[in-house]
Amino acid sequence: MSSLKEQLVKIYAKYVVWKTAKWSSSPVETQERVFKKLIQKSRKTRFGQEHSFEKIHNFRDFSKHVPIRDYEGLKNYIELIIQGEKNVLWPGRPIYFAKTSGTTSGEKHIPITKESMPNHVKGSVDATMHYINETSNTKFLNKKIIFLQGSPLLDDKNGIKTGRLSGIVAHYTPSFLRKNTMPSWETNCIENWEKKVLEISKETLKEDMAAIGGIPPWVIMYFEKLIELSGKKTIQQVFPNFNLFVYGGVNFNPYKESFRRLIGKKIDSIEYYPASEGFFAFQDSQSNEGLLLQLNSGIFYEFIRIEEMEKADPERLTIKEVKTKTNYVLIVSTNAGLWGYNTGDTLEFVSIKPARIIVTGRYKHFISAFGEHVIGSEVEKALNKALISEEISLKEFTVAPKVNPKKGLPYHQWWIEFNQGISKEKIRRLEQKLDYNLQNLNSYYKDLVQGKVLKPLEIVVVKKNGFKGFMESVGKLGGQNKLPRLSNDRKIVDHLKNYKAALKKNLWI
Repeated sequence: MSSLKEQLVKIYAKYVVWKTAKWSSSPVETQERVFKKLIQKSRKTRFGQEHSFEKIHNFRDFSKHVPIRDYEGLKNYIELIIQGEKNVLWPGRPIYFAKTSGTTSGEKHIPITKESMPNHVKGSVDATMHYINETSNTKFLNKKIIFLQGSPLLDDKNGIKTGRLSGIVAHYTPSFLRKNTMPSWETNCIENWEKKVLEISKETLKEDMAAIGGIPPWVIMYFEKLIELSGKKTIQQVFPNFNLFVYGGVNFNPYKESFRRLIGKKIDSIEYYPASEGFFAFQDSQSNEGLLLQLNSGIFYEFIRIEEMEKADPERLTIKEVKTKTNYVLIVSTNAGLWGYNTGDTLEFVSIKPARIIVTGRYKHFISAFGEHVIGSEVEKALNKALISEEISLKEFTVAPKVNPKKGLPYHQWWIEFNQGISKEKIRRLEQKLDYNLQNLNSYYKDLVQGKVLKPLEIVVVKKNGFKGFMESVGKLGGQNKLPRLSNDRKIVDHLKNYKAALKKNLWI
């Protein structure tokens, strides 16, 4: 028999799903309302005055007055806010800065306002409500839950609290989850990721964990530590009632086999698409493909076809003009004060009404050293298919071009850490299947290989915990940090040279 708490949550879940259906069934009208509100609210800000917001009455006006910018393009405005100026990008001052950085880029400070903050929390709650409404699974509500996240300790930037987004969000755990959410505050505040995972593992080992969330590679690290400490063979044996995994930030497919092996049973999952710039989408159905784009959350979306991005004046599209099976770069304007902001993310629509998307990668994370423009979704699909056929699982991977080899043609070099030792023969088979799959997914790559401009790809095997060692060496271990799947240069793989596997008795280990 379900508890009163579970019954009330089920009622609330129905209400959330009903509200979502109202705005998602009218995507164009929903976005027009958001757009008008954003412009009206910001007319008297410094940015609004400098970009003639008083003359903006529709999207075409907006696209004339507000250019596409990345973080560097808005940095001067951010600096003014840090210095104490009000009404710069949005009325008043932000309540937080989400501190973020790429693997090779510098630190960024993304503003979060009192208007935008609720949407970061609402997105994850709404996703959970859709799951409950569809499955009726509420058992996890009365058991222990954990979200692997950054430290909730915040710095101060001239009166504005500053930290990792996951750490900021930790301060807003919904009341119906607060009592059973782990880890403890003290453990969550540990900055060193390895130490944090160890303490979390010790804390949770004897608990009845039912739902676990986080970025997949760091959750794997947690699972491995639990198995090591417990002496059990699977997470199912450690947590018999674990039945829900929540994740976001990276494509889950490359990690699927690792999770199946570690957990020991199939469980439900919910995918989010969170970012410091906004909570963009979530999985609203266990049966429909894609994530529901959050069109009613203070964010106005634009979409630019990838092939347009190198043009001086790329064609900017709204939700009214997008099509399925087309790769777009995501541009946002938000109630946090980002305007025409290039997120760098790429996506495809799998349906328009409602607007459901799949994230295909990062615009700057690609390989086009020879004009092939291989993107993240292509390498992930090629790899997933090859791994399944060879019954191999991996821990992590990244790909880079080898432009000037000592002899022979250039090629794509795949650096992969496997979950087990792997023979030279199996690597050769995997290389062949990977290359075949990639050629079928990318015609430009196929033409280059078949035209003898490139030779087929090669795999470099990374030793056990090699990627962990690399991420630690660049100060990016754990939390929200993600390893780029693709690079058009060799900055990452040059660091990885120290983590190559050794060949012993025809086995890479």
